[in-house]
Parts: sequence; structure tokens; C-alpha cells
Amino acid sequence: MIAGPRAPYRGHGSVIFGPQNARDVGARADRTEGFSMTTIDLVYFNAGGGHRSAAVALDEVIRAQGLPWAVRLVNLFDVLDPRDVFQRTTGMKPENYYNARLARGWTLGLAQELRVLQALIRLGHKSLTAQLASHWRQTRPDMVVSLVPNFNRAMYEAARRVRDDVPYVTILTDFADFPPHFWIEPGQSQHLICGTPVAVQQARAAGYADELIHATSGMILRPDFYETAAIDRRAERRKLGLDPDRPTGLVMFGGHGSKSMRGIAKRLDDAQLILVCGHNAALARRLRTMSANAPRVVEGFTRRIRDYMQLSDYFIGKPGPGSISESVQQGLPVIVVRNSWTMPQERYNTDWVSAHGVGIVLNSFKDVGRGVAALTAGMADYRRNIAAIRNRAVFEIPGILGRILAREQPRPPRREHAPFDGIRLH
Repeated sequence: MIAGPRAPYRGHGSVIFGPQNARDVGARADRTEGFSMTTIDLVYFNAGGGHRSAAVALDEVIRAQGLPWAVRLVNLFDVLDPRDVFQRTTGMKPENYYNARLARGWTLGLAQELRVLQALIRLGHKSLTAQLASHWRQTRPDMVVSLVPNFNRAMYEAARRVRDDVPYVTILTDFADFPPHFWIEPGQSQHLICGTPVAVQQARAAGYADELIHATSGMILRPDFYETAAIDRRAERRKLGLDPDRPTGLVMFGGHGSKSMRGIAKRLDDAQLILVCGHNAALARRLRTMSANAPRVVEGFTRRIRDYMQLSDYFIGKPGPGSISESVQQGLPVIVVRNSWTMPQERYNTDWVSAHGVGIVLNSFKDVGRGVAALTAGMADYRRNIAAIRNRAVFEIPGILGRILAREQPRPPRREHAPFDGIRLH
């Protein structure tokens, strides 16, 4: 067991947790009606954005279900680089380098760079494990849940070094693993939560027993994507300056956009589009200056993705697991590309799109006009296929975590005060 106090549980809210406040909050104990709270760390990073979004969505559902857990969102890079040495040396955070490459479309060769990164992680394994173990020695989680790839060996060994009975869980936020050493690390006594049958088979092939593999019905989505908002699409389109009767495409490439959006906008000159550029303000300015023969809406960073999806008829973008899953949940068929520029961990996603008949996979966005024409012609079939998909993963995972805790930590809650033997009058 780990000695020392627990980090706090603040009502039913989550703690955004990093090493900066570990010593401060660790000095106070969790108490809810006299019982110690079960503390769960959800570990994420900001490369790509989907990992943090998944952690936040899961935290929101855990709180909505009223589970007696103190959930902490832990940014892995804050733990590994608390003094921002990487940023002071290079001028940017490590995840920002990755995001900048996505925005510029510099994805060719990422498979080779990934293997270099994994080699560097192995070289630094001893140091990484020591830093993580020091963090968890102070913060004492009852469960560690990873929503990040590449670092699961170091995180697992660090957690076990501090406390050998702490459950360690990896939630794959991709449709499938990209072995070796991406999501699934062979030989670890840990749990894996997989969103597709292919990921389940990969876990078995890596030697995991069935009791350590937990299947869900898809990827984690924000709970609001399941809400059925009664909107007047025609009226809302008019407010945006769009033709209410014209088919509308949503073009989006994650939270940092992509220069590919300019080529798509040019080739779809006659198509009504909503183009969401995320944090890429320069891209948004360029798109606003482009002329077109159809109405356009150009948006920067927004939290209204679901609203824009509800006003659209189809999605165009990169084959990210979040974008595909969100689109399908909102009833939108997708147009994505698979070629040598596609990120290696996202290539299986295009196979999933084709296998489930929920969209079209192109070799290049140079063919996007043909893709839109084919999608529009077969819209009824695509919508029928989409309607058959039932993704409830974000609501399934808290139950899975609860069963893991019950099986691996059967000890009863610990009282924080002495028992009262007399009669209390109110």
C-alpha cells in the first residue's frame, strides 16, 4: 500500500491534475459522508485533441451517473515535463509540434517518425518510469486509466512500482492498434478496453486473456452528441446565410484544420459548405477570401460541432476516429482519404468506413467532386447503414471500470472517523 494522504475530491467535479499542484492538494484527504473516495486518474495528452476530449467526456458521464469516484484528469506531459523544458528549448510544447504538422498537412513519413519516437521512449524508459512513479507516489490513485498510446509500458510499470494491486486500464481511442508498442503492450497484467472487434482480436493476439479484454460498441463521444435537439434546419441555415434546400457538406480536419481544406473548397465551388478550421486562424482568413458559386460558412474554433453537424448532410475530412464516430452518430455519411499521407494509426479507420458502408474512401481529395456526387446519389443507402450502428461506449465504460474495481479491489470503504456507539438526537 502507498503511505501518505490522498489528493482531494471536490464534490462531484473533476480535478485537472498536474505536478504543479500535487503537493498542495495531496495534503488534504477525500471525505464524502465519512468514507474514503475511490480515486481514478484519467491520463491524456493534447496531441490531436481526441485524447483529452475522450477523458473529459468520460469524466462527465461518470459524474452524471453519480458514481462515488474522485476523477482526476492528468496531462501526461505536465507530469513528464513539469518545468516546460521542451518548450523553452524548442519554442513549443511537444504536442503542439504534432498539431502544427497536421495543420500543414505534413503527415508523410509519420509512420517512420513514430518508430523513432518509440525508440526514444524505450531509451528513456528508466527516467520516464521514475518520474511517473514519483507522481503517483504523491497522489495515490486507486486506478490508472490511460487514454494515450506509446507510453503504456512506462505508465504501467510506474503504477505497479508504487502499488502492485492498482488496476491499470488502457482505453484505445483508435478503431484499432498500430503494433508494436502503440496501444497494446504484450506481457502486462492490465485491462484493455477496445471499441471494435479488430482491436479485441489484436489484444488476444498479443496474449491477453479474455477477462482482461473489454469490448465496447464504439469510440468515446461527448454525451451531448446523444442528445436529440429539436431544431428547425431550414431556419438555422437561413440564419447562417445558407440555402435551406441545398445539400450541405461539413469540412473539418480536427482542432487545427488542414491546408487540404483550401483545395477541397476550390474543387467544390458549386457545393454549399460549412468549413470549420479550428485554431488555424490563418486558414480561416484564406478561406473567407475565396470566391465560390455556392453559399459558404467559415468557422474558426468552436464548441458547436454537433450543431453544425445537425445542419449538414455529409462530412468531409481526415479519417480520425472522433470525426468519423461523431459524424455517424449525427447521421452523416463521410468522405475520407487513404493514401501515403494518411497517419498510420488512422488507416484502419478507412477500412471500417468501407466495411460498414457509412461513406466513401478516396485515394485523394482531388477526386472529392466525384465523391460528393456518388455520396449524394447513394444517400439513402448510406443513411440506412448508419442507422444500424449503435455506439454507446461512453456510457458503457464506467460500468466496465466499476467491475474491474470490484474484482481487483474488493476491500470495503474505509471510515475516516471513529464509530459512534450512542444515540444521536437531531
